[in-house]
Amino acid sequence: MSLQPELTQYDSLPAFERVASLLRDELIAGQLHAGQTLVEMDLAERFDASRNTVREALRQLLCEGLVTYQRNKGVTVRVMARTDIKDIYIIRRTLELQAINGGRYIKQEALARMLNAIETVEAAARDDDWATAATYSLRFHQAIVSILGSRRFDSFFASIMAQLRLLFASAPDEKFFQQPWVERDRTIYQFLQAGQRDNAEQLLSHYLDDSEQALLRLFANKE
Repeated sequence: MSLQPELTQYDSLPAFERVASLLRDELIAGQLHAGQTLVEMDLAERFDASRNTVREALRQLLCEGLVTYQRNKGVTVRVMARTDIKDIYIIRRTLELQAINGGRYIKQEALARMLNAIETVEAAARDDDWATAATYSLRFHQAIVSILGSRRFDSFFASIMAQLRLLFASAPDEKFFQQPWVERDRTIYQFLQAGQRDNAEQLLSHYLDDSEQALLRLFANKE
């Protein structure tokens, strides 16, 4: 399965937003790595865009905290720090838990996106492809936030998921870090499908607590 985003998905966006969205997707997919240099000329050729468009896209990602800029070094993918974890998880709890139990009707489209993500995670786990499992676990949580029905939240949360993927990349053993979440994602989906939103919210709340603590331990061991 290819993780390369469909180029037509963002065709309706302004050119710089299209490039920024594609780069954001590559971050979520683990195709760009912390500290990696992003060269304007290379990106312009790859995305069939002008260098000015690429420059605007990189400025957008800079504002989102996904890249950094240094004189004489250019633009690089951001290296996340332990201090980022708490902030990211405050955002996750606010959006994901509100999405699950905020009273808004859950459309079949959102449930279908969740199921597709879960089945891809499970297939990747069977193949011992934990990079793909990590990507689609994040897609599952994006589908949860989509319940809110806000394009602005969807766009904002995509940036948060990209930051989270950069944090995940710090794990020396992706299987060890990702494996605990596979079954829990499936159970959250099953609760939502059955209309048991309180149970889904409770499980997700514990899930986020455990995930945050796992990342904090990971960074504590690196210090």
